[in-house]
Amino acid sequence: MPSKYQIQVKDEKGRLDKFIAEEINDLSRTRVKELIQDKNILVNGKSAKVSYKIQSGDQISVTVPKLKPLNAEPEDIPLDIIYEDQDVIVVNKPQGMVVHPAAGHPDHTLVNALLYHTKDLAASPEGFRPGIVHRIDKDTSGLLMVAKNSKARKSLESQLAHKTNKRQYLAIVHGNFGEDAGTIDAPIGRNPYHRKKMGIIDNGKNAVTHFKVLEQFKKYSLVRCQLETGRTHQIRVHMAYIGHPVAGDPLYGPRKTLKGNGQFLHAQVLGFKQPSTGEWLEFKVKPPAIFEQRLTELRRNK
Repeated sequence: MPSKYQIQVKDEKGRLDKFIAEEINDLSRTRVKELIQDKNILVNGKSAKVSYKIQSGDQISVTVPKLKPLNAEPEDIPLDIIYEDQDVIVVNKPQGMVVHPAAGHPDHTLVNALLYHTKDLAASPEGFRPGIVHRIDKDTSGLLMVAKNSKARKSLESQLAHKTNKRQYLAIVHGNFGEDAGTIDAPIGRNPYHRKKMGIIDNGKNAVTHFKVLEQFKKYSLVRCQLETGRTHQIRVHMAYIGHPVAGDPLYGPRKTLKGNGQFLHAQVLGFKQPSTGEWLEFKVKPPAIFEQRLTELRRNK
């Protein structure tokens, strides 16, 4: 049975999504947005925008459909583990692997593989993503840090929130640049017309990407991107926003592009403080073979 709430607003409360997330403790802001978009949250009997400004006297009804539980089971899937200690695992995720179970991807994920590798993974509010503190897209390859206990999870999440960790990506992008480096500071939010896409939205979340041009070829460039924030699809959205979409990107790039297995985006460098000792740990991995192959071809045809 769905859960239902009726809320009578006595004074102005700011944004609808923020108010509901604070009023109903069991709902995250992301879940609230989904409920609003699916018209399960009504204001005065009508659907409203996420950013609706709540007024005194508003009547808000919230219906929370019961989610089908996602159960992550151990699966014997090979892992490329770069580092492991009592607190953390650093894994090199292959292109094509989903990080954790979700609708449409109930199994064969990185989490399924991690559960087979070890029983020591930090619990999560959602049982289907133990140990996961950050994600990279299915078709993005590279480094992820995984928490093995609650102390490690809190430390790694804090480092992400306070921007004290290091995350650098390599990307092959369309076009050439007139500058050697730059910073993209543009808020990212859900595309209101395409729910699978993100976009530059005025009331989106703060998002900052620094980039440096490493090489330029005919029609393409190799860039290094460093994340200051970590929004969904951030590099892909930001590079497309400045007219240099990531090559192979099926959502934000052109159809005529480099042949591969999705976007040519690789999480190359990951650095963070070890949760127990405070020691700085930093790791670097090569891009997958298809990425290196296309780079070789581009260099040959300069």
